[in-house]
Amino acid sequence: MPKIASVSTYNPPYTLEQVNIEQLTKELFRDKIPQLDRLLKVFENGEIKQRHFSVPLEWHRTKHTFEERNDLYIQLATEYSIKAIESCLQNTQFLTHPLTPPDIDAIIFVSSTGISTPSIDARIMNKLNFSDRLKRLPIWGLGCAGGASGLSRAYDYCLAHPKEKVLVVCVELCSLTFQQNDYSKSNLVGASLFADGVACLLVCGDEAFVKTNKMVPYILNTASKWMPNSEDVMGWDLKNDGLHVIFSRDIPSIISKWLGPFIDDFLQEQQLSKEQLEYLVAHPGGKKVLKAYEQTLNMTEQHTAISREVLQKNGNMSSPTVHYVLEQFMLKETKSDAFGLLVALGPGFSGEAVLLQWRD
Repeated sequence: MPKIASVSTYNPPYTLEQVNIEQLTKELFRDKIPQLDRLLKVFENGEIKQRHFSVPLEWHRTKHTFEERNDLYIQLATEYSIKAIESCLQNTQFLTHPLTPPDIDAIIFVSSTGISTPSIDARIMNKLNFSDRLKRLPIWGLGCAGGASGLSRAYDYCLAHPKEKVLVVCVELCSLTFQQNDYSKSNLVGASLFADGVACLLVCGDEAFVKTNKMVPYILNTASKWMPNSEDVMGWDLKNDGLHVIFSRDIPSIISKWLGPFIDDFLQEQQLSKEQLEYLVAHPGGKKVLKAYEQTLNMTEQHTAISREVLQKNGNMSSPTVHYVLEQFMLKETKSDAFGLLVALGPGFSGEAVLLQWRD
C-alpha cells in the first residue's frame, strides 16, 4: 500500500491574535451590520486563539481589487509552496535520507483561494529543479475537502505507479479573500474563522524504496461522497471584487445526519468498525464541526483533541488544515498497526475519507 513518508507545514509570517482581528472587524463593520456586538461573539465562541496571515492586519483597512489580491496570491502561493516542499523533502524527522526535487515523479497542487493559469505548480517548477517530465495534477475548488482529496488522488496514482513518489501541496491564502464591503453573516463568520496555511505531503508507492526512521501511516483505501443539490452549503460567490464566502449555518447539522452513514458504509466495506479506529485525523472546520464529528462518529473529545488544538493555534486554513492535524499524529508515538481515519468536508457538498494504518 502507498505510504505517507513525510509531511511539512508552513505558517505565513503574520501571527495575529484573535482579539485583534475581532477589533478590526468591529471597526470595519460598525454601523453596517445590525446587532453587530452580539454577532461578534462568534470570534470568542469559536475558541480560536491565533491565526497566521500572509498580509499584516492593517492591509485590510484599505480596498484592494480582485486583480491586486490575485496577483499577490500567485506570488505568495509560489513562494510558500517552495518553502513547504523543501522542508518536506529534507525532513529527517521522518526520512532516513533527504530527497531532492528530481527524485519526485508527480505533483498534486491543491488550492481554492486564488486563480492561476498556468497553475502554481508550473511556477514552482521554474524555481526548483524538478524534472521537465514531472506529471502535474492541479486541483481547484474543493475548499476544505481539498487536502483529503489530494491525498486520495496521490493514493490512486501510487497504486498505478508503485515505483513513483508524489508530492501533495496545499496552499490557501484565505486572508486575501476577505471582503470589507460584504455585510453578510457568512462573511462575518468567515472573518472569525479562516486563515492562511501551507502543507506538503510525500506519498510513495510500494516499490519506491523511500526509507523512514519511524512508523508512518500507510493508505489502505479512500472513499468520496457527494450530496446532490447542495451548492449553497459552502463555497465561493464570484463577484467583480473577488471571492465572497458561502457558509451555511446548517453545516454542523448536515454533518451530524450525513457523515455517519457514509463512514459506516466505508468502514464496513473494509471489514472494520468505528470502534477499531485509534486515531481521528479530522479537518477542524470549526468548534461546532468538531462536535458534530464526535456525535455522528460516536467519538469523544479525546479523539478530536489534536484537531481542536490545530484550530486554536491556526484557525481554519481550508485544504491544508487536515495535513496540519496529520503532521501532529505523525510526530507523536503511535501504536503499530493502529488504524486511523482522515476525513474532511467541502463544497459540493462533499466528503473525503482516507483509511490509514501506522506501520514500521
